[in-house]
Amino acid sequence: MSDSGSHPSDEAARWARLTDKQRACLDLLLERQTSKQIARHLDISKQAVDLRLTAARDILGASGRDETALIYARLKQTYDRILCDSIILPQPPRLVPSHFPDGRSADDPELLASLGTDVERSRSSPPSGTIWRRDYKPAKRMAIVAAIFLFLLLIILAGLAIGQTLTRLLSS
Repeated sequence: MSDSGSHPSDEAARWARLTDKQRACLDLLLERQTSKQIARHLDISKQAVDLRLTAARDILGASGRDETALIYARLKQTYDRILCDSIILPQPPRLVPSHFPDGRSADDPELLASLGTDVERSRSSPPSGTIWRRDYKPAKRMAIVAAIFLFLLLIILAGLAIGQTLTRLLSS
């Protein structure tokens, strides 16, 4: 039994009998607006608002405007549930066959990180390959830079030697 002495099935029937226009007026009534303010907000006449509120009061079995608002507020909490829009809800996760004991997918970034860099390299290898990795210490990085510098220096010296030899051959 509810506060008004009616059964829940009676309340559901009363809730179902309210029209959308009556509910719009009752929603504004819950905000403590006058009939004139409700009429302005809904762009209808004050008499239309009063007729809708009177019809709603009769449906809800209330004796006055305030009691109508109280009964409507209680029924609204019970029966006015927001339906979920399937477009807004995220898609359920897809079930992917897994060979891992905990059921994770082979594409799981945490799993890839935990398995090491071999798996990461197979996904997308950087242009430098394994020469320059983020997990190298600064000393190792400096050694790599020095080795690259020496390699470039040898190429330049070899080019100069070849150029000097060709110049001698052409001038003789």
